[in-house]
Amino acid sequence: MRSKGLKSMQRALPLIVLTLGLLVPSYVEAQQTALPDLSISFGGNELAGGGSVASSLKIVILLTVLSFAPAMMLCMTCFTRIAVVLGMTRTALGTAALPPNTVITGLAIFLTFSIMGPVFQKSYDGGIKPYLDGQMAQEEALTKAIAPLKDFLVKHSREKDLALFLQITHSEMPKDPADVPFFVAVPGFVLSELNAAFQIGFLIALPFLVLDMVVSSVLTSMSMITLPPVVISLPLKLMLFVIVDGWHLIISSLVKTYNP
Repeated sequence: MRSKGLKSMQRALPLIVLTLGLLVPSYVEAQQTALPDLSISFGGNELAGGGSVASSLKIVILLTVLSFAPAMMLCMTCFTRIAVVLGMTRTALGTAALPPNTVITGLAIFLTFSIMGPVFQKSYDGGIKPYLDGQMAQEEALTKAIAPLKDFLVKHSREKDLALFLQITHSEMPKDPADVPFFVAVPGFVLSELNAAFQIGFLIALPFLVLDMVVSSVLTSMSMITLPPVVISLPLKLMLFVIVDGWHLIISSLVKTYNP
């Protein structure tokens, strides 16, 4: 599982680089007639450009737009649902900061790359690899690389969420899911992920809430009002969670929501 996740991470990085980096250089090259002459020095070697953007300048622009990579991770993958569900599970257990945020985030990241691995593979084979081999132009490679990701976003979005953002952006209703604009698919996917995460979190928290109510009622009937119910309910909740192998059930259920 770990090697698969690392392999998916290696293949996801070129997708992020291609998706973000090609947009800006393509626009700059389209405006090349309006650019002044450039002269950039790297390691004592001077690169001059009189109407075209130097490769070194493209690298600088690429490194700048990579700052959007965390936003892509949050809004264009299943990371949001996994992180929210794991956080709500910790809250339902009442264990405060255990497991810590770093553990939850790390687990969510590796699960994300494991689930998104097939999507990244299609993007790599369809657009990134041909572009790196010089067999495809930038615009075509960008379209081919984004297509599997957009299909994933639309597939796991509710129709009402997509319709909402189509209305907000004043876009026409597409006849085919593949025609949904990318700037509509991303926020619609995020909204659907939050809705699904809270539904799963409610189902997880419900049995623990019942257990808290039972413990509180028993303590009240025994006139033990001064004893906080959490002192008794926390060990019981941990015991119940361990007996049913809760983490395994939650992780396996989350994965199955994306791979029915």
